[in-house]
Amino acid sequence: MKILFIGGTGTISMAITKLLASQGHELYLLNRGNRNEGVPANVRFIKCDISDEKDAAEKLAGMEFDCVGEFIGFVPEQVERDIRLFKGKTKQYIYISSASAYQKPPQGYVITEGTPLENPYWEYSRNKKACEKLLMDSYLNDGFPVTIVRPSHTYDERSVPLGVHGNGGSWQVVKRIMEGKPVIIHGDGSSLWTITHNSDFAKGYVGLMGDPRAIGETFHITSDESRSWNEIYGYIAEALGVTLKPYYVASQTLADMSDYDFTGSLIGDKSNSVVFDNSKLRSIVPDFKAEVTAREGIRRTVEYILAHPEYQNGDEEFDIWCDKVIAAIDKMKGEFSK
Repeated sequence: MKILFIGGTGTISMAITKLLASQGHELYLLNRGNRNEGVPANVRFIKCDISDEKDAAEKLAGMEFDCVGEFIGFVPEQVERDIRLFKGKTKQYIYISSASAYQKPPQGYVITEGTPLENPYWEYSRNKKACEKLLMDSYLNDGFPVTIVRPSHTYDERSVPLGVHGNGGSWQVVKRIMEGKPVIIHGDGSSLWTITHNSDFAKGYVGLMGDPRAIGETFHITSDESRSWNEIYGYIAEALGVTLKPYYVASQTLADMSDYDFTGSLIGDKSNSVVFDNSKLRSIVPDFKAEVTAREGIRRTVEYILAHPEYQNGDEEFDIWCDKVIAAIDKMKGEFSK
């Protein structure tokens, strides 16, 4: 197939890029060229900022594709631009939405594609819902060949999956675990969560490409394994060879006493127990199976980051914030016990 990806080098898309390249497809990445290291040699590049629609239209002039994949569209204006750019020029347009758009709190913990999209806690998720509606309206009214894919918590070797972290990413939490410091875990750590390695996500995504049955449909692509946050953090400590020192804080408390967006990321997402039913995906991609377990994937990620200092990005501000939160709650507990 002749394929264009908008982006193509992020956490979700890099594994798909590598898989398609290994299969010999004619793959183009349209991006600004800032993160193209590690891309296979047979992938072609169109250097362009997609937000410059005029420049993008000029560089794409005369090109048609079997599939266009959009990985960096977050607001309706961006998908409206894509419709203008690719209407009549692609047989399929796959949009990456988000499983966080599903109803929060959920009516039931088993999530299917029929679960309502209603997340009042996170603007990111509401924007994804709006993008989906715009694209499906374009499909129904004008035949725009959209397929919508909803990832949940997808990760790669560059970042450890966590529930609570700062703007600098996962390393500061990993460092706290290594140093034997208490680590904040939302709630009591017992809620169930699903993490999906990007190599497994890629298999499901590629399986939907070029299949006419996927047009006008939505799919989530996740692992079938659900683990508690206690288990997830425990796997990190296990991979580091140290003892985890969890410090439990209610999700609402974290949202109330923080400048970080824990209302969206916790109340609107990670504090809710979810189990994903991937039956619809398997109706199109019957051999789909997520093979990287949470324990194995976290072990790989921890080992990779420890061996690659460029991904050990400190976040002193978040580290100080953790200590302040823990001290404040300990003080309150002390006062209540008097």
